[in-house]
Amino acid sequence: MTTPAPVQRENPASSSTAPRMRLPQSTALIVGTIIGVGIFNLPGSLAAYGPISLVAMALTTVGALALAVLFARTSRRLPADGGPYAYARAAFGNATGFSNAWLYWITAWSGNAAIVVGWVFYVQYFLAEYWDLGWMVVIAGTDVNLLAISLCLVGLWLPAAINASGIKNMASFQYWTSIIKFVPLAIMSTIGLLYFSTGNLTPFNVSGESTMAAIGGAMALCLFSYLGVETAAVAAGRVEDPDRNVPRATIFGTLAAAIVYLLSLLAVFGIVGSPALSESTAPFSTAFGEMWGPWASQAAAVAVIISGFGALVGWTMICAEMPMAAARDGVFPARFAHLSRRQMPVFGIVMSTLLASVAMVVSFIGNAGYEVFNVLLYMSGITAAIPYAFSALAQLKWRFADHRKLHTPRFVRDVTVALVALIFSLLFIWFSRITGEPFLKEFAPFIMAGVAFLVGIPVYLAQRDQMAEPEPVPEYRN
Repeated sequence: MTTPAPVQRENPASSSTAPRMRLPQSTALIVGTIIGVGIFNLPGSLAAYGPISLVAMALTTVGALALAVLFARTSRRLPADGGPYAYARAAFGNATGFSNAWLYWITAWSGNAAIVVGWVFYVQYFLAEYWDLGWMVVIAGTDVNLLAISLCLVGLWLPAAINASGIKNMASFQYWTSIIKFVPLAIMSTIGLLYFSTGNLTPFNVSGESTMAAIGGAMALCLFSYLGVETAAVAAGRVEDPDRNVPRATIFGTLAAAIVYLLSLLAVFGIVGSPALSESTAPFSTAFGEMWGPWASQAAAVAVIISGFGALVGWTMICAEMPMAAARDGVFPARFAHLSRRQMPVFGIVMSTLLASVAMVVSFIGNAGYEVFNVLLYMSGITAAIPYAFSALAQLKWRFADHRKLHTPRFVRDVTVALVALIFSLLFIWFSRITGEPFLKEFAPFIMAGVAFLVGIPVYLAQRDQMAEPEPVPEYRN
């Protein structure tokens, strides 16, 4: 039987008049999606492990930089819209491509749910100075914060509206919020170190677990802060001269985030200490308050609110871009490839935002505070790490095939980077458990990710006869 080709649809990258992101905007997309609220809430999540989390962040940074170099190399060889999905499909076929596309789509919308929960921590911290925030109701025997849920819905649907208004508005918004979000991190990474106290770094491991277990658990949390290293590759069709700008934006954006991440996390632990961080819902605001008082605490909260909102705008775009790329190949339903008159995949934006809203509301029922944040964080980390691993496997397959044909330059570098990225991806999956909890709660992120993945099986069965065969992978480019 001949596999029917999917209906050809307009690719926004194919039009010479369609607006595209240049290097500054595509770098801002990387920075804006990596630096959301993850790093600003991370000290509170890591407080259960203590300052040993600094080692975990350093190791996670090595893995993130390996992933950045991996995506820079693979995007140069295959500058296709869809990023990890495109690499998995080109290397291993449509079934693997669909699985990775579905998992990455779960990452995008569940990650948005996690970002908006972390964002609301700072919104509530700021608003608490002016209003009573006690909107609580009892659902299924559990107190549920209706105000938090309401604010989360605003934080999800307003970025959706900005994306639907066009790529130009989205890119401009991302550019300026990326600049603003760097301010508190830059201050904490420099001036904050002057307020550092080594006494706050003891005891080094407060988790009660072994050193390796504590580092591994903290690494899984740290991974969420680096999700986004691949976003320029995912949105390659929206980038001007993707062959040059996607790799450069990926490296520049990840390096910038890595530097401020490591220094600012060190400063926050040294200023506040693990006991106080474990009780704080806005760790960076707490640290700025320790440095300069209440006004600085409130100013930091405003900066983080802007940062988180910018990340939600960027990730909402990614939520729709990858399904759009898959739909053009017939791998996802055709509706995801339909473009509005503003050349935006509105169906993907709406569906992703709807799913993020459901995940956020469900997570609030039965959990509170960092429990909600961490469950969503681990879930999105699992579903991201699998496509990361397949991207590394694709690079290994291609490079070994190249090497059999002829001696290719930089073979050892590319293989080493891919192996490091693969190892870190597998470690992120393994350690994405909520240790010390009953079985169902410990593996809740895996259960949620598994259920979301199983929902994709009927979609795959419906689409498999519509999938075009992957095009040949281009030859190696140095």
